[in-house]
Amino acid sequence: MTEDWQLGGFGLYVHWPFCEAKCPYCDFNSHVTRRIDHAAWRDAYLSEIDRVAAETPGRVLRSAYFGGGTPSLMDVQTVEAILDRVAQRWTLANDVEITLEANPSSVEAGRFRGYRAAGVNRVSLGVQALNDTDLRRLGRLHDVAQAEAAIAIAQETFERMSFDLIYARQDQSLADWESELRRALAMGVDHLSLYQLTIEDGTAFGDRFKAGKLRGLPQEELSADMYALTQEICEAEGLPAYEVSNHARADSRSRHNLIYWTGGDYAGIGPGAHGRLTLGGTRIATEARRNPGAWLQAVAQGDAEVRSALGPQDIALEYIMMGLRTEEPLDLARLKRWTGAEIAPARLSHLRDLGMIVVRDEMISVTPQGRPILNAVIAELIRDFD
Repeated sequence: MTEDWQLGGFGLYVHWPFCEAKCPYCDFNSHVTRRIDHAAWRDAYLSEIDRVAAETPGRVLRSAYFGGGTPSLMDVQTVEAILDRVAQRWTLANDVEITLEANPSSVEAGRFRGYRAAGVNRVSLGVQALNDTDLRRLGRLHDVAQAEAAIAIAQETFERMSFDLIYARQDQSLADWESELRRALAMGVDHLSLYQLTIEDGTAFGDRFKAGKLRGLPQEELSADMYALTQEICEAEGLPAYEVSNHARADSRSRHNLIYWTGGDYAGIGPGAHGRLTLGGTRIATEARRNPGAWLQAVAQGDAEVRSALGPQDIALEYIMMGLRTEEPLDLARLKRWTGAEIAPARLSHLRDLGMIVVRDEMISVTPQGRPILNAVIAELIRDFD
């Protein structure tokens, strides 16, 4: 197996696990607490950066991403200390992207200016809806006016910004979604993350759904129409989908997420954070302990994460499943060179004949017809994999 991560690059993910409230649809590792020892968290992050950097000397860091939880609840001094340490431990790419997630309810202009001075150059806002009724249903703490104010502050403060919206919500019509999407695009953003509402086990929505109390969810046909309309409108406005749920102008794609989707290496620190690191010719999956208190204690003991070596088959599956999410074609020659794996020609021919994929010069692209059923396309491609 060849060491191939350089093609995707190297990034750092920092997980902040705390929120002001737990949203009913959220299955992320997020927690609500009244008291946070910011100094202890700062020290733990710095310790983890030192540990990972010692294993990855000489690398160029393409991106850093503060996710959560709600990272805009972090002290500015914590973000500054983390980014200072990152710059000390790795060489930063000339166009390094440093993103911080924020919720509109936690946006304050002075704090945002502090993050910018610390080195953050991109912000991602969790707006989720431009409708006050639906914001309340989604458990959000902000209203539309706060969301619009937060977007304006972010645009004034940072070089780049994005925000998220959820569609296929309860009682939402196709016309409702079109109006909301056009309103979002009119705000002049260069990146939008647009997700269909999914009901996850272990969430409040999941429990309500099982009890038959989550009413008004759209039928599959309406959800498909919303997806198609999203593609059509965003492409017409110059923000085509470069990934299943992400739309951007050509120079505004998320460089950090592209590391995930193109098989790069990324270190994950913070409770529940995942990573992929190639060390000594072996690609390793890392997962940090999920409970915040247990993670803090484990960092002090030098035991903050669980590791497992990935074999060629594991890497091949990840590359196919992640790589086909983007508009860039999947490189079959790279797949074979990296892992030794090959997709059966019969699988490729079958999907090509159905109009689901295009195969050209050992590159696979999913067609517009195949993208709405991407999971089924991937399942067919990997059917012969053990």
